[in-house]
Amino acid sequence: MITVYTGLGKGKTTSAIGEAVLAYSEGKRVLMVQFLKGSTYSGELTGLNRLGIPLIQFGVGCRWSGMIRTGMKHCTGCGECFRQNRNPEIALDLVQQAINFVAEEIEANIYQVIILDEISHALNRGFLDLNQLRELLSTESSRHLHWILTGRGMPAALETLADNWWDLNMLKHPFSKGVKSRRGIEY
Repeated sequence: MITVYTGLGKGKTTSAIGEAVLAYSEGKRVLMVQFLKGSTYSGELTGLNRLGIPLIQFGVGCRWSGMIRTGMKHCTGCGECFRQNRNPEIALDLVQQAINFVAEEIEANIYQVIILDEISHALNRGFLDLNQLRELLSTESSRHLHWILTGRGMPAALETLADNWWDLNMLKHPFSKGVKSRRGIEY
């Protein structure tokens, strides 16, 4: 089973985490892998850890993440971490490490649900070949898994593989009125 959460609105990762919590509550083992995100402070990083759901990040993080985590600083949206994660000299290796890690976890046969969070960015920026992802999703040892793929602009070529495809788009949000992101709500 493959579920995709894409679109320009918020809620893609949140929806994936909702499914993760439901699966976990039924005794399923869940793994979340974030592509091109690293050591950034986010509620999911703390919350999933508290539940015992591993969240592994493959990416460059924010230099201020420690201060943001403690509440001493607020994310300014400077974009430095995003720019570094878009640098092919950095990102190609990180994405390959993530794919290799996921392949090893599939072979270990520990998890029933695997979330590939922000996988669309790796695909759309050319850091991951679509055929490599298709192969990972369709190997004999991964067919029993429930896959959840998230990210903006998910390649339409994946739609034929997906059993569920959600397009999440914003109709109204406080951002448009100048309200900054809120800890525990947006991050």
